[in-house]
Amino acid sequence: MDVSQAKQEHLLALKVMRLTKPTLFTNLPVTCEDRDLPGDLFDQLMREDPSTIKGAEALMLGEMLTLPQNFGNIFLGETFSSYISVHNDSIQVVKDILVKADLQTSSQRLNLSASNSAVAELKPESCIDDVIHHEVKEIGTHILVCAVSYTTQYGEKLYFRKFFKFQVLKPLDVKTKFYNAESDLSSVTDEVFLEAQIQNITTSPMFMEKVSLEPSMMYNVTELNTVAGGDDGESTFGKMSYLQPMDTRQYLYCLKPKPEYAEKAGVIKGVTVIGKLDIVWKTNLGERGRLQTSQLQRMAPGYGDIRLSLEMIPDTVNLEEPFDIICKITNCSERTMDLELEMMNTRSIHWCGGLQSISGLRLTDTFLKRTYEYDDIAQVCVVCPYTNNEC
Repeated sequence: MDVSQAKQEHLLALKVMRLTKPTLFTNLPVTCEDRDLPGDLFDQLMREDPSTIKGAEALMLGEMLTLPQNFGNIFLGETFSSYISVHNDSIQVVKDILVKADLQTSSQRLNLSASNSAVAELKPESCIDDVIHHEVKEIGTHILVCAVSYTTQYGEKLYFRKFFKFQVLKPLDVKTKFYNAESDLSSVTDEVFLEAQIQNITTSPMFMEKVSLEPSMMYNVTELNTVAGGDDGESTFGKMSYLQPMDTRQYLYCLKPKPEYAEKAGVIKGVTVIGKLDIVWKTNLGERGRLQTSQLQRMAPGYGDIRLSLEMIPDTVNLEEPFDIICKITNCSERTMDLELEMMNTRSIHWCGGLQSISGLRLTDTFLKRTYEYDDIAQVCVVCPYTNNEC
């Protein structure tokens, strides 16, 4: 922490301390064998040490808590808390005291003062106390600027500032990958799978309280991070959801367009917004942190001017018996089409009976005289009605 202080002697003293949780006290046990020169001296000293655990004096972890000895690390998503105290060190009564606290980041300056009104007077050996809180949302250099202005009993107006510089570090490394659902014309799907890889890049373990995906208005989301058939949707990571330093976890989500958008083929194309990840964690003594990613985007697959999909097809058909299929044709372009549907004969099927593949569907746009042909639309199992065997 860098502190710059005015050279002029002031009647008031400003103290700023960061508020953070204490840490568990650790000691370094020193032991020896009974036959060594010290004998049981070291064991006796450790038993008399108030910081050790009775009956387990050789453990490094004690029962006491240690107050922070330095400013410590601040991570993105945590809440920065600080205690500000202005004390009257003089024998005079000081008037019109105004304490202001601003936080300067690389992009903005934020006012953190709980009150912007001046205190009427401050008697000798009295103080003004304030606690400020701020959820850190930027990484890099931050400067806490504390300014104090006051008026002496002789009417002289005085002013001084102190600067406290600290770095905000990144606690998590988040990587995302998108996967389109595997499909053919017989099972066309707009489902998208999102894989989120989250790595703890701090030096202490984290308890992952929540990792969720907030979808955009176009999608519904299903989390795939629970064990199927487990008790009350037990997490795939177990009941104790700890993430050790430098460990990585993978979270999976399935997104599906809402029906009102799935019907509009022209809406979901090009770059689309999927949503954003919301990550909440806690550190050793319950300090809470939260991060939200920016809006995640993906490039939707291109279907060309026309998209053909099958709505219904039977699993099996009888040899030499007609069967029905239902196709869905969607205009993905931004122009009106006048389409003609033509079914052509193929080597394996005459549209009144078939062997394996259904092919030979042709669409013609009479406006532009453009033809679209589709082969291997689907496959069906052909059954002989007399022997009930596949032909």
